[in-house]
Amino acid sequence: MRNVIDNILFIFERLTLEGVFDIILVTAVFFALLIFLRKSQAIVLIRGIILLIIVISLMTTLFDLPAFSFLISAALPTLLLAVPVIFAPEIRRALERLGRASELIPNARDQSELHDTIAAVVHAAERLSNRRHGALIILQRFDSMEEYTETGVKLDAQVTTEILLQVFYPNTPLHDGAVIVIDDRVVAAACVMPLSASGVLNLSADRKMGLRHRAALGSSEVSDCVAVVVSEETGAISIATGGRMIHRLDGRRLEGILRAIYRSTAQLNWFESLVARILGRQTPETPSRSGED
Repeated sequence: MRNVIDNILFIFERLTLEGVFDIILVTAVFFALLIFLRKSQAIVLIRGIILLIIVISLMTTLFDLPAFSFLISAALPTLLLAVPVIFAPEIRRALERLGRASELIPNARDQSELHDTIAAVVHAAERLSNRRHGALIILQRFDSMEEYTETGVKLDAQVTTEILLQVFYPNTPLHDGAVIVIDDRVVAAACVMPLSASGVLNLSADRKMGLRHRAALGSSEVSDCVAVVVSEETGAISIATGGRMIHRLDGRRLEGILRAIYRSTAQLNWFESLVARILGRQTPETPSRSGED
């Protein structure tokens, strides 16, 4: 322990202004990575790796363990090569966000256009709920949903209550899968969305969720989209965003949540919008936990 304290004091004695800036820069990089991964399954693995590194460092520092130290030093290159394989999905997502962030930031959408889109989605969800017709509506935000629109049938139609009701009418060709809405257009229907494997739905009061709810949650885990889902069995309306889901909504609450999400997005300046696109940041008004009443 004495050696550890001496080493720490020695580091502080040699610390310069450039060294402080260097430490701050490295800290900022790791902080950004943790923010990016905070809602993914990879964060659990990272916690285990950090804990393992701390334990190994303490053991090799406090005790004289030459054989163990040699084993760790020999295994370290292999572990470094395994990192890109383990975190391949997260690395790919980060590179995609950096690529999209380099594009020009689009102008804020017209408020009347946004109002009409939200109103159409809310009215459709209410009527689908009353009829107990299952539905999954994906609203794109910063992250592109192009790879998922390719799995469905292209529509490119104006968002209206009537077209959403028609798409999700039972036994019609397009009622299975998700509708993807970009701006004020229904871009595609019958789209295949990723299913959630996080187990968040198992922790909620409504454990018997179908594929639509798992697809809604899964879509919100891989992107910053907003997913509105209507249960075919109960007619309950739910919303998923940021890897979290709120159940048992009525039309008024659904509209309030959607307006809060898009209002805060519209208030971002160009720099905040750039940061949000890179980190996939959720706005302060987005749901904080699953199963909220």
